[in-house]
Amino acid sequence: MQLRLDKYLADMGVGTRSEAKQYIRRKQVTVNGFLPKGPEQKVVPGRDEIVFEGKQLCYLEYEYFMLNKPKNCVSAVTDQYHKTVIDFITEKSRRDLFPVGRLDLDTEGLMLITNDGSLAHELLAPGKHVPKTYYAKVEGRVTDEDVRKFANGLEIGEKKLTLPAELRILFSDAGDGLSLKEPISEIELTITEGKFHQVKRMFEAVGKHVTYLKRISIGELNLDHSLHPGEYRRLTETEIKLLKNQRKTVVGKEKP
Repeated sequence: MQLRLDKYLADMGVGTRSEAKQYIRRKQVTVNGFLPKGPEQKVVPGRDEIVFEGKQLCYLEYEYFMLNKPKNCVSAVTDQYHKTVIDFITEKSRRDLFPVGRLDLDTEGLMLITNDGSLAHELLAPGKHVPKTYYAKVEGRVTDEDVRKFANGLEIGEKKLTLPAELRILFSDAGDGLSLKEPISEIELTITEGKFHQVKRMFEAVGKHVTYLKRISIGELNLDHSLHPGEYRRLTETEIKLLKNQRKTVVGKEKP
């Protein structure tokens, strides 16, 4: 793979393409120990040695990060009013990172950050039905009847019922009948869609209210619980392979 030198520099976060051209013209960049002919010079990542202001730049085509998204930040690249999930990724090489999917402003948990558009499509396309699991605290007593309703699909104001979802009750408080306070249940819910506010709307459909929501897995990728809200790490090679094999896994389950 050959790249223009100015694109190589921009991809590696040195600056914009225009800024990279200025650095080259100011003789702040060398290629294999020599001054380049110009911004249009072609280089081969992994073969040519590119140095900017005395620091060698190692080219990375893709980067993959796991972020434990905290509350009160948005799942976007830029935002005028809130901190974004990208703002938390301080040790990165690529300038074209983006969040894969969205979590609500008040929702915590697993967020995948990458620049791999093909992988993002595989994980987000509606037809792929990649499972996503959430932990939630719910105002109200979640029952076995709710489990059945979630498994059959719910009416949440869309043209169709939701696809079957797996609801698991971790704790269901029956209450003592004396307090005016609603009992709180704790659950895990696995869905294979990504409709707007879907988890919250599903519980509203059975007369309950989500008070806390955290995504804990996407496909076979589980949130690293050693990460506190706002902390992140790079994905391991094994985790990247799990995600890239997700489509085959899902298809295999649906069509044995």
